[in-house]
Amino acid sequence: MKFKLINGKIYDPSQKINGEIKNIYIDGDRIVNPTKKEKEKYNTKYDLKNMVVMAGGVDIHSHIAGGNVNNARVLMPEVHKKFTENQLNNRNHLPGKGTRWSTNGTGYRYAEMGFTTVVEPAVLPINSFSVHLELENIPLIDKAGLAVMGNDTFLLDCLNKKKDQDYINNYIAWTLINSKCLGIKVINAGGSESFKRGSREFSLDDTVPSYGVSSRNILNTICKANEQLKIPHPLHVHCNNLGLPGNVKTALDTIDAAEGRKMHLAHVQFYGYDDEGKKGFSSGAVKLTESINKNKNITVDVGQVMFKPTVTISSDILRQFEARKHAFPKKYIISEAEDGGGGIVPYEYKMKNFVNSLQWIIGLELFLLIDDPWRVFLTTDHPNGAPFTSYPKLFRLLMDYNYRMEELTKINKLALDFSFLKQIKRTYNLYEIAIMTRSAPAKLLGLKGYGSLKAGSKADITVYDSNLPIDKMFSSAKFVFKDGENIVKDGRVIKYKESRTHCLKFDYDVSIKKDIQKWFNKNYAFDIDNLSVDAEFFRTNNFKFLNIN
Repeated sequence: MKFKLINGKIYDPSQKINGEIKNIYIDGDRIVNPTKKEKEKYNTKYDLKNMVVMAGGVDIHSHIAGGNVNNARVLMPEVHKKFTENQLNNRNHLPGKGTRWSTNGTGYRYAEMGFTTVVEPAVLPINSFSVHLELENIPLIDKAGLAVMGNDTFLLDCLNKKKDQDYINNYIAWTLINSKCLGIKVINAGGSESFKRGSREFSLDDTVPSYGVSSRNILNTICKANEQLKIPHPLHVHCNNLGLPGNVKTALDTIDAAEGRKMHLAHVQFYGYDDEGKKGFSSGAVKLTESINKNKNITVDVGQVMFKPTVTISSDILRQFEARKHAFPKKYIISEAEDGGGGIVPYEYKMKNFVNSLQWIIGLELFLLIDDPWRVFLTTDHPNGAPFTSYPKLFRLLMDYNYRMEELTKINKLALDFSFLKQIKRTYNLYEIAIMTRSAPAKLLGLKGYGSLKAGSKADITVYDSNLPIDKMFSSAKFVFKDGENIVKDGRVIKYKESRTHCLKFDYDVSIKKDIQKWFNKNYAFDIDNLSVDAEFFRTNNFKFLNIN
């Protein structure tokens, strides 16, 4: 179908277009640049006067599928009722019409907010088949997964035996190909395996019992592999010591450990904690942002805390085991699995709580003190800091100084004495929002043709009503087009549409499989081919391969 969008204010950093009124032409699933004569054929039009037009949003870090997510659903059925402020019971024309925190509900609410691509950042390779079955069932939005490595015992054994980098590269390549993932995620490198062996503390230079390798060594080796394999997305890192006072030093040390290589630090709000003051807890945002601003090889997402009940989900078993004492309500799940596991701990962030108030402040400080919007991405580490449905309010906090100051008066007063937020006057504009939620994450993931309104790009387009308040505008898109099809109108899904999952494709030395099979025969006693995500089990064209050879 051919149609055009006219009179809209275009915000497309991929073309350095900042609020210009321009027309966009769509032919099928692509944005095109027709000749003057060809334009006469575009009779169908949407008049977008006084409306904001951006590419479809790209969320680089959101837990939307997998074993930990499903365990959380089982543990916290009450979250189904609180997952979204806008109830989904009126979607009578859609599958799963009353769903909320489910595959359908996830796709519906992301699309209604204007997001068209979302990354699940913690795919345990041994469970990747079931994760992909769930991802396939999420409608409307494109998906991708990051394979969790760094606690897998084959890798730890390789490091212990001082296998060369090429050998390890081939193992990592095999893992990515078989798990159908778009990149690598490291979660407290070596921490889960150390926890299983009795450790309750684990920092960057601590060593994994029985293997004699440090977290720094694991991180450095995988980062080299990521670079040498030419994986577009930098190594995605969940640092040691999540949530602990004084852990800003861990984040700074991790940046140094990158040794100039590209690295992405996930949910850095949870590593922005200093230990000053009589409570031993304060903001380390200034120290952290100074390092991030200086080290251009580092990108981050924030993991903003918002004040509402949620449930924390993480494969960092060690830190979740410690966090269980703060569970609210008093229930939790700690699970150990081959080469991983996870912890599910419900929690409520309270506005009058000193620590929670500082967490909220620190996240905003990080957003506002990092100079380059191309290197900081908007996340709540859904659902750990807050459900992703909190994004519209977060947009307003970043864009509206008066609103931010008003919200600041409502929090714990003592927390203000250990922070700098009230001194920061900066606000984000629509162009910068388009960078951090569209152009920059698509570029960082290596998804060409996404996060852009250039001719040749995918026709994933979001239209917002600029007459609405900021939070209302971003909560309810006027129109959303996915692959050139109108799927959302006036903030409601009007068409159900299946989508795709992005993954990598490249060559590697398949002889590594013999050694991996020997390891599995000894330790797990099953065929490694059972771990392979076979595309034949999925619908045609479900997987979109990014070939990096």
